[in-house]
Amino acid sequence: MAIRILITGGTFDKEYDELSGQLAFKDTHLPEMLEKGRCRLDIQIRNIMMVDSLEMTDMDRKIILESCKNAGTDKVVITHGTDTMAETARVLGQAGLAKTIVLTGAMIPYAFGSSDGFFNLGSALSFVQVLPHGVYIAMNGRYFNWDNVRKNRELGIFEEIK
Repeated sequence: MAIRILITGGTFDKEYDELSGQLAFKDTHLPEMLEKGRCRLDIQIRNIMMVDSLEMTDMDRKIILESCKNAGTDKVVITHGTDTMAETARVLGQAGLAKTIVLTGAMIPYAFGSSDGFFNLGSALSFVQVLPHGVYIAMNGRYFNWDNVRKNRELGIFEEIK
C-alpha cells in the first residue's frame, strides 16, 4: 500500500532569503530527500500548503484533515512546522480516522545541511508502516501519541506530557 506524504510547510522546507535576510519558502525538498535517502517505498507526494505553523489557521487544519480523509491510503505522513504540530495532531486524532498518520518536522531547515529533518522524515516513514491506526508525532527517533505530546520550547525537543 502506498504512503501519502502531505506537505504543509514549516522549518522543514524553509530556505534563507538573502534579499530579505529572512527564512522563506521556495519549494519543497521532499523529492530530493527521498532520492538522496534511496527511498524504495511507494510514495505519493502532495503539497497542500507552504505555511509557517505559527501562522496556521483552523481552516488550514481543516484542509489537512480533509486531505488525510481523501488520501486514498491508510498510511499518511505530514511534514509540518514544529511550533503547532501538536495542535494539528490533536485535530486529526479527535477525528478518529481509520488511518495511521504521522506528523514530522525539523528544528533546522533541510537546506542548511545540518538539519534533523532528514532523520525525522526517515523515522516517520518507518513508523507509519508499523504503528497501528492512530495519530502520532515523530521527532528525533521517537514517536508520541497525539494526545500525550508537547514541544518543550526551553529544551527544543518533543516530550510526553507527564
